[in-house]
Amino acid sequence: MLRVGLTGSIGVGKSFVAGVFAELGCHVIDADEIAREVVAPGSPGLSSVVDSFGAEVVHADGTLDRARLSALVFADEGKRKLLNSILHPQIIVRQDQKLRALELADPWGIAVADAALMIESGSYKRFDKLVVVHCRPEVQLQRLMVRDRISPEEAKRRINAQLPQEEKMKFADYLIETSEGFDAARKLTEEVFQKLRPLAKASAVRDRL
Repeated sequence: MLRVGLTGSIGVGKSFVAGVFAELGCHVIDADEIAREVVAPGSPGLSSVVDSFGAEVVHADGTLDRARLSALVFADEGKRKLLNSILHPQIIVRQDQKLRALELADPWGIAVADAALMIESGSYKRFDKLVVVHCRPEVQLQRLMVRDRISPEEAKRRINAQLPQEEKMKFADYLIETSEGFDAARKLTEEVFQKLRPLAKASAVRDRL
């Protein structure tokens, strides 16, 4: 199975690209979904978060208050790094479990792991290829403001908390720009998929030798 990392900064349209890959037949693993799993009520991950950030980051029903936690970590680099140090190892373990299961089920397939901080955490090195989604800065800012209903200042703060797009793009095997909208992004994603297909076949053959 070909293992592909999919990453990009906040608000660039990475989730849309992941959806297109899924439509094309790739097995998509969403890091945000895994992140929710590792902080489910009663989980060791949630206990570690509460120990570090306090009980106020948990709702009355025992679920993580993601909005409150996000507000805390985006305002403080130290807290953001602490949260990442707690969650990233657990997310990677769970991600690898899913990758192994997919490889057993479909050795000829393509697994796409979607994660925003793949480069920052160094976990991109575990993949055969890396796809980086990007867009023009003004498009990113507007999308983030609309999506999260936040001010320009807050949007800029969240964008600046991550590695700049230009830096992420240097790590890419393939780039997908989403500035021109859904149709153009879909076409670019389909083009990348066509390049990945023969690599997946070669990977499966190599693994059988």
